[in-house]
Amino acid sequence: MQRVADARTVKAYGAVTTVARQLNLDPRLVQKWVTKATAPPQPDRPAANSWETYLPAGLLHCTFCHQPMTHAELQDSRQGYQCQASCRPRPLDAAAIADTIGRAILRHTPRIIPATSTPTPPHLAATHAHRVLARITIGTTSADIRLTWRAAPLTGPGVDTKRAQAVASARHLALDDPLRALRLLHDSLTGTDPATAPAHPLFADAAALLAELQLRLGYPSDAIAWATYAHRSTVQLHSPTHSRSLQALRLHAVAHRRAGHHQRAYHLYRQLGEHLVTTNGPHAQRTLATHAATALVLHDLGHCQAARTLLADTITTHRRHHPDHPATARMTQHLTRIWNDCATKGHHHQDT
Repeated sequence: MQRVADARTVKAYGAVTTVARQLNLDPRLVQKWVTKATAPPQPDRPAANSWETYLPAGLLHCTFCHQPMTHAELQDSRQGYQCQASCRPRPLDAAAIADTIGRAILRHTPRIIPATSTPTPPHLAATHAHRVLARITIGTTSADIRLTWRAAPLTGPGVDTKRAQAVASARHLALDDPLRALRLLHDSLTGTDPATAPAHPLFADAAALLAELQLRLGYPSDAIAWATYAHRSTVQLHSPTHSRSLQALRLHAVAHRRAGHHQRAYHLYRQLGEHLVTTNGPHAQRTLATHAATALVLHDLGHCQAARTLLADTITTHRRHHPDHPATARMTQHLTRIWNDCATKGHHHQDT
């Protein structure tokens, strides 16, 4: 509710839709929560736990009759689940089930949850259950739950076609509507755990685009997992020096640097520079741009003397082989900033 209130301070209309897209949820569901939270509590009905707690249809099954469980209401008007064959004496509490499942998702597969500035509550995490769970089996009580995780993402001609269309749409929307693009990419990566998923060209493409959007929206820690998968997958599908692999490697390095993992970023930039020397040549613009980025990471690590030396050499080479290229001016500005930083901190280096 606080996120909706904050969004309304920015613009009067569309706050519910904006928050729904950020959380990858149905706007109607968010509107229902807002309506219930802002309505005055009724004297004959408790106001607590008034949010929607039903999980995606078809996931829950009864351990006794093996049939899907359907929506039902408890005696106090709370939401619940009951077997179609009515093999249970009373419905089970939907809120308790959602809480248990949401906590399991947050513990085992937190990467599938869209990034937000506040911790995701379990009942929100449970709305993503269909992305990583193939089946949820309910026993005698709401806590007696067995989860069947998806071993691998669902694939097939029809599924792959839909995923490809979602990725293409997300790429088209990335500039003008990044939040909607983010939702499409999360949907296209349903069931995909970036830590364990096998190499797949469509998933690698979607993961790279998702990481780019997460970086743009200010979530570098979430981008690392998808950038890592995109890099690993493209290397397996092509080769370490293939153009797509090099693009994924650069994205991987950028994600770590944005997240403050400067040591890891340094090694990735060094690796990228070595590959570009082999494929593009030591004086190519991309190679020199990577050397400049490596120098900036060295400065982030506190090695300002080494950073200044590398950046100065790179500027000299860049000016010689790419005269009048605008990147030379940007590199020079970075070098000036490093010099000023050293002067401000009172550093005394031996280089000139």
